Amino acid sequence: MARAVASAAIPVAKEPQGFSRADGKRPNGLTIVPWREGKPLTWDVTVVCPFAESYIGDSAANAGSAAVAAAARKAAKYAVLETTHIFQPVAVENFGTMNASAYGFSARLGRKISAIYGDDRETSYLFSLRWFDHESITSKANNRMWFLKKLKQAGVSQKDLGPRL
Repeated sequence: MARAVASAAIPVAKEPQGFSRADGKRPNGLTIVPWREGKPLTWDVTVVCPFAESYIGDSAANAGSAAVAAAARKAAKYAVLETTHIFQPVAVENFGTMNASAYGFSARLGRKISAIYGDDRETSYLFSLRWFDHESITSKANNRMWFLKKLKQAGVSQKDLGPRL
């Protein structure tokens, strides 16, 4: 995500020092210049699996609910920053669904990048190429491991499925 923000000609710092919570964790990134209302933007990204036991009930009833819940937890963890920073939680489900504010943020960021490069398609590039590269690779690997684990628990061998899985 830092790369996407930097594409909008906004200087960023990854995992900025001095923002540690009590548990030692810190947000993924911070803009060096104000984003809105004279405040810098700080963000934290998480990837969640809607099939995890803690999400499966709500996910079965409401698509995207795992991302919404994860974003709410992120916002609560970083609530202390609200007075000095704009905090943007970005929660992405393995299959690509994001929390609503992340979609809005992505659209704003895409417009900023489009204004610089003069290409209205930058927002779609942003979704497909820029800041999901690492997350999508990780998600695909995790999905495969989860799927194979469930098959093994069900007594199905990977050999039974063929060489492509």
